Amino acid sequence: MTQGILLINLGTPDTPHPKDVKRYLKEFLTDKRVIDLPYWKRHLLVRGVIVPRRFQETAKLYRSIWTAEGSPLLIHGKDVTSKLQEQLGSSYQVRLAMRYQNPSIEEGLEALRGVQQLTIFPLFPQYASATTGSVHEKVFDILRRWQVIPSVRFISHYENHPALIEAFAAVAQDYELETYDHILFSYHGLPERQLRKGDLKGLCLKDPHCCQKNPACYAAQCQATTRGIVAKLQIPKEKWSQCFQSRLGKDPWIQPYTSDVLRRLAQERKKRVLVFCPAFVCDCLETLEEIQVTYRKEFIKEGGECLDLVRGLNSHPKWIDAIEGMIKHDNWS
Repeated sequence: MTQGILLINLGTPDTPHPKDVKRYLKEFLTDKRVIDLPYWKRHLLVRGVIVPRRFQETAKLYRSIWTAEGSPLLIHGKDVTSKLQEQLGSSYQVRLAMRYQNPSIEEGLEALRGVQQLTIFPLFPQYASATTGSVHEKVFDILRRWQVIPSVRFISHYENHPALIEAFAAVAQDYELETYDHILFSYHGLPERQLRKGDLKGLCLKDPHCCQKNPACYAAQCQATTRGIVAKLQIPKEKWSQCFQSRLGKDPWIQPYTSDVLRRLAQERKKRVLVFCPAFVCDCLETLEEIQVTYRKEFIKEGGECLDLVRGLNSHPKWIDAIEGMIKHDNWS
């Protein structure tokens, strides 16, 4: 049986040129699962306010991380695809796609047309409607137009998969954890309203133990990833914190915010901080620029001395092993 594997990440502009960044931001931010407002409000906000105000500055940020080979997110994605293909062998066909821009999901699915079994593997360990949910909706929209649809398997989340935790722990071995005053786990944030929309029990942000009662929640899955890494690396309870970055707009997002936590740590005279970003499986704008540049400057300005970023899983052998294991065995949970 020929099996197709479509690895899907969020996306990246084709180049850091303002016009390409502008096109990317428009596609990304007008997705109804990303900014969950009515159509006319969403497009008016994105096309009339957010993108005109942000695309030039965002282009500068992309230029600061761009390499001679291109976007780090795309480079690492291609590397993972190549190494996974080599490891899985000829009975599998592995392709890479981006939810926004290129290579597109439609191109990736077309390249796999004719396989007998298709696995959709979003490169997001924790499920969120704005990421994995959007990927699945796009795949459904394309496949419904096919005359012959193969057997399809969607991998929705793997936040506490033992092999994922092992991969994060393996990358962390390059850092002397004991030399840091504090370890921070910073995840991409979401508006609080999106958490509530996904809560079928009506407990979200009301019950202090809501995450324990709703394991499908994004925030709960972030906690599960953190617990797994902390346990694996045996980090003392008092030496780590979890927070959320990348807030957009004035509405309340999941807290605590990374910037607030870093300010508090500086005030507590924590001079050396190490940051994990377990929502991102490879280095990208949110890690290379937001954490390693912007938040580092803020932390030092507040009195800190060192803020280091644990690099992403990228194409680490343990990460390739983890993907292979999840593809071949779906009874891990």
